[in-house]
Amino acid sequence: MNYTGPKVKLSRKLGIELTIKSSKYSAKKPYPPGQHGASKRRAKQSDYGKQLLEKQRLRLQYNISEKQMRNYYDKATSLLGNTGELLVQLLESRLDAVLYRSGFTRSIYAARQFITHGHILVDGKKVTIPSYSLKPNQTISIKPKSRKLECFQDAIRTATPPPYIELQKAEFASIFRYVPPREEAPVICEVPLVVEFYSR
Repeated sequence: MNYTGPKVKLSRKLGIELTIKSSKYSAKKPYPPGQHGASKRRAKQSDYGKQLLEKQRLRLQYNISEKQMRNYYDKATSLLGNTGELLVQLLESRLDAVLYRSGFTRSIYAARQFITHGHILVDGKKVTIPSYSLKPNQTISIKPKSRKLECFQDAIRTATPPPYIELQKAEFASIFRYVPPREEAPVICEVPLVVEFYSR
């Protein structure tokens, strides 16, 4: 099941910014939530605890369920190459992730919502599945009737996509040029620890 709880509290717990609102609160309270969050003395984290934290960081940056995360890991292990890099590449190829990286939405949660509500086209055809896996050179665009929505208008003005996405602001479209290497994917996570967690 996808996370639907408070994003600010979760962001502070994981030490990453999941939404614009969470970044504002984290600036005021740069420590974990809870009664002892601001305490300088914190219990030493075990190896398992570190692995679990990194797994949760990666999973929640893409807003996917534990079952989906496991399936992506299993798929990555079945492919030839570095499992950690392949895992990130599979996640970065998701439609909701590319929509968010393109700058059309302010969060991965909004990206998922816009896709399921039918605002997004892939190569001119409506796709309502956030987990849809994009292939290199496929084009995603905002449905013509939806381009006037203020949320898209505001987001695209400040959009700065990563190198593997070519943004075409005038057409409200972006092209997924290639599957990115790990260093180009803007993911905050120690991926090797995630691989260790699942390979136990």
